Amino acid sequence: MFTSCFSAGHDSSSQFVAKNAELINTFDDFHIIYCRNIKCKNFLSGKINLYLPGLLAGTGVLAVGLWLRFDSRTKPLFEGEDSPSVFFTGVYLLIAAGGLMMVVGFLGCCGAIKESPCMLGLFFIFLLIIFAAEVAAGIWGLSNTHTVIEEVTEFYKQTFDNYKTTKQEALKETLRLIHFGLNCCGNTGSLFDAAKDICPKQEGLAVLVTTSCPKAIDEVFNNKLHIIGGVGIGIGVIMIFGMIFSMMLCCAIKRSREFV
Repeated sequence: MFTSCFSAGHDSSSQFVAKNAELINTFDDFHIIYCRNIKCKNFLSGKINLYLPGLLAGTGVLAVGLWLRFDSRTKPLFEGEDSPSVFFTGVYLLIAAGGLMMVVGFLGCCGAIKESPCMLGLFFIFLLIIFAAEVAAGIWGLSNTHTVIEEVTEFYKQTFDNYKTTKQEALKETLRLIHFGLNCCGNTGSLFDAAKDICPKQEGLAVLVTTSCPKAIDEVFNNKLHIIGGVGIGIGVIMIFGMIFSMMLCCAIKRSREFV
C-alpha cells in the first residue's frame, strides 16, 4: 500500500516537474523570441542612427568640395596653366574625403546589417581617422588662409598681365569669368580697367567705384572660409555621434550573443 502511494506520489511529482519544465522551456522560448524582437527593434534604430551620420557627413564634405570646384566664382581658377596649386589641391582633397566618408558610411551600414562587431570596429577606426584628418586639414586651412589668398591673387595678376601682352582668347575667357563672377575688374578697379570688354558693364557713376579683383578675391575667400568652418564644425559633431552609435551598437550585439 505504502509502495503504491509512494509510486503514485512519485508519478504525480514527476508529472508536475515535467509540466513545470515544459512551462519553463516555453517561457524561455518566449523570452528569447521577445528579447530578439526587442534586439531587432533597437538594432534597427541603431542601424539608422549609424548609417545617417556617415552619409550626411560625407555628403556635406563632398558638396562643399564640388561647390568650390564648380562654382562660377572659383571655377576659372582650375582652368589656367598657372592655376594656384594650394587651392585646387585642397578642393580635390575635400572631394576625395567626402566620397571616402560616404563609402565608409555604407560599410558601417553593412556591418550593422550583418551584426559584425569586426566591421563596426573597422567603421569606427576609419571614421576616427577621417575625423582626425579633417581636423588637421581645418587647422592647416586656417593657418594658411593668407597663403591661399596670395597665391590666387598672384595667379589673377599673372593672367591679367599675360592677356594684356598676348591677347589670347583662353586668357580672355578666364578673365571674363572671374570678372563677372566676382563683379570686379582689373588689378586696381580704375576707370581704365572698367572700360575693358572683359569687365562687367557699369552705368553712370558706378564706373568710378569698380571693385578691384584682388580685393574681391580676398572678400570671397574670407566669406567662404566662414561658411566652410561652420559646415566643418557640424560635420565633426555628426562624426562624433556616428562613432558613439557604432560602439553602442557593437556592444549591444556582443551582449545579445552572450545572452542567447
